[in-house]
Amino acid sequence: MIAASKITMRFGQRTLFENVSVKFNPGHIYGLIGANGAGKSTFMKIMTGELDASSGDIILAPDATMSYLRQDHYAFDDQLILDVVLMGNKNLWRIHQRREELYSKTDLTESETDEIGDIEEEFDKAGGYTMEADAAKMLQGLGISEDQHFETMSSLTGGFKFRVLLAQCLFADPDVLLMDEPTNNLDMASIDWLINFLKRTQATVVVISHDRHFLNSVCTDIADLDYGEVRMFVGNYDDFIIANDIAMDQIRKDNAKKEKRVEELQGFIQRFGANASKAKQATARRKELEKIDIQKFKPSSRVSPFIRFESLEKLGEKVFDLDNVSKTYDDADGQVFSPVKLTIGKGEKIGVIGTNGVGKTTLLQMIIGALQPSEGAVDQGETVKVGYFPQDNSDMLNGDIQAIEWLSQFNPEEGNNETELRSFMGKMLFSGNDVFKPVNVLSGGERARLVLSRMMMEGGNVLVLDEPTNHLDLESIEALNVGLSKVEDTIIFVSHDREFVNSLSTRILAFEDDKLIDYPGNLEEFEAWKKEQKRQEKKKKK
Repeated sequence: MIAASKITMRFGQRTLFENVSVKFNPGHIYGLIGANGAGKSTFMKIMTGELDASSGDIILAPDATMSYLRQDHYAFDDQLILDVVLMGNKNLWRIHQRREELYSKTDLTESETDEIGDIEEEFDKAGGYTMEADAAKMLQGLGISEDQHFETMSSLTGGFKFRVLLAQCLFADPDVLLMDEPTNNLDMASIDWLINFLKRTQATVVVISHDRHFLNSVCTDIADLDYGEVRMFVGNYDDFIIANDIAMDQIRKDNAKKEKRVEELQGFIQRFGANASKAKQATARRKELEKIDIQKFKPSSRVSPFIRFESLEKLGEKVFDLDNVSKTYDDADGQVFSPVKLTIGKGEKIGVIGTNGVGKTTLLQMIIGALQPSEGAVDQGETVKVGYFPQDNSDMLNGDIQAIEWLSQFNPEEGNNETELRSFMGKMLFSGNDVFKPVNVLSGGERARLVLSRMMMEGGNVLVLDEPTNHLDLESIEALNVGLSKVEDTIIFVSHDREFVNSLSTRILAFEDDKLIDYPGNLEEFEAWKKEQKRQEKKKKK
């Protein structure tokens, strides 16, 4: 069990939250949700002790152990991948190191010889004899193959380093498990593995995530950080949305009744307040009026951007033809993927899925002409105008150019009137002086919204998006979902967000087993088809 008692956090004049008292119980998985900037990560860091609150206390059950998923990808670069996972269980790692130290000695003292017996017993009780197999199984579940386990962390990209840190956090088998955005660098298969792992844990889990499918799959409770407080709801994310809407609707109905009663009372007092025969009734109504409390709506930190894509040029029937396209890099072991033959037409919404590293981004970049294929050719329709959202926008958004100035470069309208640009950026949640921030200091969510602003401004008729939801909060993801659903032209997108893919896709391109499966339907239909294929295969074998 872990609890917050009257926690307040202030940064200068700004109060993130005040007098927050909440309790997180064993066996429950809490989704800590809230808008970007509401203070979710700050609250979690206070729970870990990394940050001191302005006032209040965090109470951890006596002898309880805690693990926190850290974001420091480079902390263990010189360590072996498997060892980094084992370090998660501090007690077992300490016993293991002492055991290794003793067995490496050629001449043992009498006390050291006696110690070996004790160490072996401790090692056994702590699970030492299965620790490497357990850690290896965890790594494989997160998509890190066995042949990589004895390489150093420096051999991995940032996304895969994050997976090792996640495995380290889980391997500790803590009483309290705190995780900030654990799904950000995971593909669908790894997210499914994590979901199944968390469903089996008896720990107290608090997780920050913007993945709706993940929250719906694992959460028993929702801790909503809004209005400067944390409100607790029983159920998953969808349950929270329903309960919150019902609560808000009830407040509106109650207020409407109270407002109507206020009008009636004020009308009576105005008409008969000076009438001696009605004085007693008027006094009673004044007292009743004083007791009526119309609940005020606090300003929510939740705001949604307005995302709409309108093409400036009409798209013809021909969009893209890929004729046996493949890509090979000099430092790669063979082809990134086998030759692909595809025709992409007008009005299709194509979800590209697969594990990390199979070539999804490479395929998108070859389609739009940012990469030339090693073999084959991409034939683009004459009317195609691409709007592109890259997975990594660091090259696109660098330097100290102001956000509004950067965006003005892509305004097809002449003049680049600052008032008009400010109005447009306001719809994308850039308010006040935010528009003058240098692009290289923007947060991940701000950068994503700025790139989406460029796409809307340029008016492309073929939208190509590579992991667009990674840094967006739930409200922005929903707004993007709605905006893309209204597009009548062609969309090609990569995402590991199941709900996002399923709700948008009319066609799935899935990289599986070194081949590309082209399926005409959404994700749910594709996965049902795969299950049926496997069932038929088993039937044939019998």
